Amino acid sequence: MGGNYERGIYNHLMDVMSRLEKVEAELQQEKRAHKEEVLCLRGKIAKLEEENQKLRVENELLRNEIARLKSIINNDSTNTSLPPSSDRNKPKKPRAANTFNSREKGKRKAGGQKGHKGVCLSRSDVEEKIRSGKCCHEIKTIGDTGSGRYKVKYVIDLDVEPVITEVRIYANESGKYEIPKEYANDVSYGAKVKALCVCLYSEGVMSNDRIASFLNGAGKGELGLSEGSVYNFCRCFGKKAEVEVEKLEEEQLNQEVVCSDATTVKVNGEQCYIRNFSTAMTVIYRAMRNKGLDALNRLEFLKRFSGTFVHDHETAMYHFGTRHGECNVHIIRYLKKNTEDTGNEWSSKMISALCEMNDKRKEYMRGNQMEFSDEQIREYEQRYHEILSEGREQNKNTRHEYARQDEKALLNRMENYSENHLLFLHDFKVPFDNNMSERDLRKVKNRQKMAGGFRKDSGHEMYCAILSFIETMKRRGIDIIDAILGLFVSPPSYSPSPLGAEL
Repeated sequence: MGGNYERGIYNHLMDVMSRLEKVEAELQQEKRAHKEEVLCLRGKIAKLEEENQKLRVENELLRNEIARLKSIINNDSTNTSLPPSSDRNKPKKPRAANTFNSREKGKRKAGGQKGHKGVCLSRSDVEEKIRSGKCCHEIKTIGDTGSGRYKVKYVIDLDVEPVITEVRIYANESGKYEIPKEYANDVSYGAKVKALCVCLYSEGVMSNDRIASFLNGAGKGELGLSEGSVYNFCRCFGKKAEVEVEKLEEEQLNQEVVCSDATTVKVNGEQCYIRNFSTAMTVIYRAMRNKGLDALNRLEFLKRFSGTFVHDHETAMYHFGTRHGECNVHIIRYLKKNTEDTGNEWSSKMISALCEMNDKRKEYMRGNQMEFSDEQIREYEQRYHEILSEGREQNKNTRHEYARQDEKALLNRMENYSENHLLFLHDFKVPFDNNMSERDLRKVKNRQKMAGGFRKDSGHEMYCAILSFIETMKRRGIDIIDAILGLFVSPPSYSPSPLGAEL
């Protein structure tokens, strides 16, 4: 019985071991399955982590792109160099006077302000015109003249009618006719018609066909002007004006400070430019194919001028002249834009500092004090650089990459060109901004809007010569029509600008 018991125990042990081996095999199989599952899950996790990282990068790029697009959408004439016309159809702008320019609404009432001297003709003005003989005087009566008593009222009007002058040229002693050049054709137009054509072309910003139509109408349909005649008058005047412009350039070389800017125009569908050189008494316009250094080198005035240029951070202009002032109104726009994009305070502080410097300068100039002390200049320059240092620190925490890079570029520009931005502190002849040149270029933009551009380079250059002459005459208080007539008949007699005329 003992043997059977041992055999039973042995069998039972073997059965248990068999079961254990089976369970162990199942566990090993289950372990392998779990291990494969863990490896698979780890692969999925790694893949998800990689995908998550890509999404984070993409999300950051999209955030920066949204910030960039928002920055572009918010661009207008108040915070960039865009023209006021770009502000149209912007709902955030209030519909009020001066909606589409950078002027802010003041507290003053609309219309003429108290103390403003009105402009109107008085009785004494008209009577002086009659005595001078410059105006034709006619008398019209109303009522019974037998009483001998009357009251006088004056009416000023224009009497426009065509006048045909018959020029008789007699033969000389040898029987030859010495015909002046202006009478080479059997029929020609007089200087007044030509002067009106040129004036309407430049000042009136009218096309040649409209000029011909207008003057034919004013002449009761008897002038017979054609579009080609109008162009020929302007071309002839342009050649005469170019000679005078070269004289004006010689005179401009004696100025200490000249403002310069350029704007785009279309010539035969291609983008070209008109650059101006402006002082208090003279403005010269020059046609250019582009704004590059090669094109600038073709302008003789630039190569010969040895004074100070004031411009809008055109680095190519730094190759000419001896000193350069940067337009601070432009940099103020960029500073305002930076405040809107980043929310950093340094740019607002810089705007206040620059405006305060300019206000103090104006105050000194009103009191005939034409310079700051060395100590004042050092204080202003120190404040300028301290604000830039604040900007460097704030730039490190600027959120969006796009705004951070633009802000850093602005800081670099203001530091590298600090001497040029603050030149107006050292020399009161140097203006705070380049607004003079920008105002002078508005005539060009009007021409671009009305006429669309020029067909040929010759028309481009002709327009610049005519505009240079006329705008300079206006600056010097000379009647435009008289100046144009004088140039058609003989060289004009205008007073040159004083040397070093204040801008």
